[in-house]
Formats: sequence, structure tokens, C-alpha cells
Amino acid sequence: MLEKIFKLKEKNTNVKTEITAGITTFMTMAYILAVNPSILGEAGMDPTGVLLATCIASFIGSVCMAFMANLPFVLSAGMGLNAFLTYTVVHGFGYPWQVALLAVFIEGIIFIVLSITNVREAIFNSIPFTLKNAVSVGIGLFIAFIGLQNAGLSVGNSSTLVSIVSFTDNFKTSGISALLAIVGTLITAILYIKKVKGSILIGILATWILGIICQLVGIYAPDAQAGFYSLIPSFEMTDFSKLGETFGQCFNVDLSDVGIFNFIVIIFSFLFVDLFDTLGTLIGVSAKAEMLDDEGKLKEIKPALMADAIATTSGAVLGTSTVTTFVESSAGVAAGGRTGLTALVSGILFLVSMLFAPIFTAIPAFATAPALIIVGFLMFSNIAALKFDDDGYSKTIPAYLCIIAMPLFYSISEGISIGVISYVVINLICKKHKDINPVMYVLAVLFILKYIFL
Repeated sequence: MLEKIFKLKEKNTNVKTEITAGITTFMTMAYILAVNPSILGEAGMDPTGVLLATCIASFIGSVCMAFMANLPFVLSAGMGLNAFLTYTVVHGFGYPWQVALLAVFIEGIIFIVLSITNVREAIFNSIPFTLKNAVSVGIGLFIAFIGLQNAGLSVGNSSTLVSIVSFTDNFKTSGISALLAIVGTLITAILYIKKVKGSILIGILATWILGIICQLVGIYAPDAQAGFYSLIPSFEMTDFSKLGETFGQCFNVDLSDVGIFNFIVIIFSFLFVDLFDTLGTLIGVSAKAEMLDDEGKLKEIKPALMADAIATTSGAVLGTSTVTTFVESSAGVAAGGRTGLTALVSGILFLVSMLFAPIFTAIPAFATAPALIIVGFLMFSNIAALKFDDDGYSKTIPAYLCIIAMPLFYSISEGISIGVISYVVINLICKKHKDINPVMYVLAVLFILKYIFL
């Protein structure tokens, strides 16, 4: 039955590989179960309700992706978008979190309409192949940077912005965590080089187990106030009644104190970031998985975008910020995932995690960091597709700008916008009009307007 539904042989995969890939993707995304309730909790939302909403919305989105598009892409509440809701809309603008969720709901409805009318698909297909490869490379650097941060290896510095952590200061917390991440990265790399099946998943589990051993012998000392929690999972059950604290609250709002113009600005802010984060992730992961055709198009793009839109809308109703396709899906792709069965497995694990949320949230960030770092390397390999010669500079330089913008500006969408604007301007001035799709002109203008008004 699974073969008939997901066409495993046609995609050169099997049930075992897809299940392993689904578990791998979930493990690299499991941090969202701890991070999202924490961030949205600061907006005044009930953390347990947010966790339940995140699990259910992730399940709905991933199942839609599995059966509608048959792609190995998993969805959950997007990082960055949850921070925008809390720190910009709620803390910055002073609006209730219910207003922000209503904006997310409307954004999802708009995306459903755009997906039906092929607008999002047209945008995807208009982006030149060079930029699509650049997006893959840029995302590789971006998630590697996230991995370094999650590991505690890359830390803030007042003079150089970032620097490497001090292993000797606070060794029993930040020092040992960073060291374990390095060991985990080496384990994952060696296993991958030796072509061990499920090497990325094994790397995550091995790093976590080493951390538990360190805690048991006293090398790692939990310090909740500093953000270092116990690595040993508890077996408490979740209070499901808390879902009522967030469910349907997006409709319990009064916009009279917000103003229609301000509300529209909030909607379009979510809209821009979600649109190009999603497109960037789909482009990057698809390119790495070699799912794009000779013209750089993804055959299943329309149902994939529809699944994303449905997930965003349902997530807002349940009580979580924008649900989007996760870049960590690349971990599952690297583990061999090629069909919707990978997404289905991850979605089921999100649903099951409602029962044992404390276990899954015990997976430390430094244990998933090695997976992100190694997957970043795998995605970076697409840089070989870029042509560094005189004839290709008008395409390669925008690609380069796109690549460096993603990690340095900490945003996939910013990388895409800079890549699109520079591509149009450079090729227009260099009189290479034939290389510019008409839709690219529209995108460039919209991106420039975004920087002016948003």
C-alpha cells in the first residue's frame, strides 16, 4: 500500500530509508517544541497550549505535504516568525497576541488563494536556476550557523559581533555542551563518510547519550536559569486542557484599537517573510535532493505550497505562529528521504510527542547541532553548479550576494530579496535583458518597496 501511495521504487527509496529520514528530520526539528512555547509564552500565551498547537499544526501540515505533494518536507512553526510575533507585534507595537494570530490566519487564507491562482508557483518558476542553486548554498551556510549557535560554539561578542565560546569559562554548562557538539559533529561526519545508514540520526542520539553520561558523572551540571536543562527525559503527561487557552483565540479580537492600516502592515510583514522563507526552503532542499527538472522547476510545487498555506491557517486557529516548511527537512533528505512518507513519519512523531512532550523537549540543542552543521556542508556542495567565469559573472555575483546575505542577515528571505534585486539590476545594466524573467522585475520592485515601507 505504501508503495502505491508514495511511489517508493520510482523515487529510488524504500520504507526503511523513509522512516529513518522521517525520524531524522523530526529529531533535528524537535527543538521547536521547547523553543516555540518559550518565545510565544513571552507574548502572554500559555506555553503548554502553544506546545499542543505546534504539535497538531505540524502534523496537519506534514500530512498535507505527504499526501498532496508526496515530498519529504516537514512543516512546523517557523523560527523568526514566532520572534516577530512576540518581540515586534506584541512587545514592539503593543498589540495583543490574539491580533497577531488573526494576521497569521488571514495571511494563510491569502496564501491559499495565491496557491490556487498559481501566483506562488509562477514566482518559484521565475527565479533563475543560478539563484536557485545559490539559495541551496546559502541555506547550507545559514543552518550551519544555526547549528554553531545551538551548539554554543558561536557566541556574541561586543567587538566582533560573534566569536568562539570559551571552553574553560563555565565548563560544566556552556563549555561541555560546545565540546559535546564538536564530538557529535566528528561522529556524524565519520559515519556519513563511511556511508553508514542513518548516520545523521545516529549522530544526534550519540551526542545526546554522551551528554546524559556527562550529567550522571557530574561533568555536565544543569542550570535552568542559564538555559542549561537536565538531559535526562522525564515521563510526565501533558495537560491537554491547556489547548483551550489558545484554540480559536485569533477570532477573539477587537481591531478598533489597532487601526486597519496598521493591521494590514502586520499581515504583509508576515506575508513577505513567510512567502520567501517557504520558497527559499523549497528551492534549496529540492535542489539538494535533485528534485528540480532541467528548467529548475519543481513538479509538485503547487500542492507543496497549498499544504504550507493550509498549515499556516490551521496553526493560527490552533494557537501558534506561522507554520512553514522547515529548512531542517534537508536533514531527512540527506538521510535518503525522497517521498511524502518521510513527512508522514515526522508528522506522526509530532502528534505522538503531545503525549510525551517532556521526553522530546529534553533533546538538547547541542545534540541536534551536529546534524545541522553536516547538512549545511552537504547543501553547500551545490556551489559547484555556479559558473565562475566572465560570461557567468552577471548571474554568479547576484548568487554570491544571495549566499552571504542569508547567514549574515540571519534570514532566508533577505538572501532571496538581495539576490533578486541584484540579479535584475546587474543584468539590466549589462544589457542581458533576455536572461530576466518578467516576473523577476515585479519581484525586484516589491522587494525594494518592502525595504522602504516595512
